[in-house]
Amino acid sequence: MCAPNGRASADGERLRQHAGETAVTWLAGVDGCRAGWVLALVRPEGSEVQICVVPRFADSLAGGPAIVAVDMPIGLPERAGPGGRGPERLVRRLLPGRSSSVFSVPSRAAVEADDYAEACRIARATSDPPRALSRQLFNIMPRIREVDAALRADPAAAARVFESHPELTFCRLNGGLPPPKKKTAAGALARRSLLGLAGLAVDGPVPRGAAVDDVLDALACAIAARRLYRGEAVSYPGQPPRDAHGLPIAIWC
Repeated sequence: MCAPNGRASADGERLRQHAGETAVTWLAGVDGCRAGWVLALVRPEGSEVQICVVPRFADSLAGGPAIVAVDMPIGLPERAGPGGRGPERLVRRLLPGRSSSVFSVPSRAAVEADDYAEACRIARATSDPPRALSRQLFNIMPRIREVDAALRADPAAAARVFESHPELTFCRLNGGLPPPKKKTAAGALARRSLLGLAGLAVDGPVPRGAAVDDVLDALACAIAARRLYRGEAVSYPGQPPRDAHGLPIAIWC
């Protein structure tokens, strides 16, 4: 199961109070997609789901969902250790055979570079042991910067946005890893079934600009948002450190 080296959230009551104070009854799961970001809005209870694509991450905060769980790194280190940040190292242990789905997040300076060769140079200089970047990670760095900029610009929003990881959520729902979602039809089918058993309706159309796996991952993040709201979520690590801008460095499930 998916809990070692994590800690259950103690923030559920605080988040529920915030939701009551602002009359907000929606929670959001967010995942990047070709056209921007897939936004899965759910209620704290019930099966109602609203799926849409928004062009900017900041748009997912509009309307004030009580909690936003996003599949994107939050909290960037000044230097990266072996295997990236602490959250990556912990979560990989829970996903045997699927560890490549957990990127090693480099230093803030490397993430802020917009040239691949320069980003690799900075990443090597700010990691122990020295490590360059994969092209795949470099390709999502604009998304990492977008989330980072939105949260740094709006501390009130940052207090209700949490980093999550869909595969970790599916692992928890399944009691172990389901089949890979991109290599077999069984993988996507298993995830749809798990989301349905968790109480979310998943039969709607896929929005233009998104793929099926993007929607499934956003819905998994919405499950994490519900767990955060209820005070049931676990953070990896159990005592999240903060980056130089005060953003927590943790993955929540």
